[in-house]
Amino acid sequence: MEPLSIGQLADVAGVHTETIRYYERRGLLPEPPRSAAGYRQYGPDDVWRLLFISRAKGLGFTLTEIGELVDPAGDAGDAATERTLVAARRKLAAVEAQLRELAETRSRLHELIGVCAGGADADCITLNVAG
Repeated sequence: MEPLSIGQLADVAGVHTETIRYYERRGLLPEPPRSAAGYRQYGPDDVWRLLFISRAKGLGFTLTEIGELVDPAGDAGDAATERTLVAARRKLAAVEAQLRELAETRSRLHELIGVCAGGADADCITLNVAG
């Protein structure tokens, strides 16, 4: 595979060139080799890493969390698998906590609607519901 320019990499990965530069500054992408003219040159590992970042973001991981999953050296195997498993479990626990909070908020909003619809003006306008 011929080296990719930053524009070509951006097209393949579906991101903007500034995103690639930002990820390099954050350490999510390793500094690429450069051509004799000074242009960045990217390869298949960079494409994989950008797609990985995109998938991780889609699962709700922050860039800091993603940085903990991969390092510029691109290690793989048991250590990377264990890091991913721990991070996924931690993210799932956070999502489940958010779901519980949202369910409680939903319940309180239903209660407020009932209070307001029932004509309890004082409780309605002060948002006075149990919780």
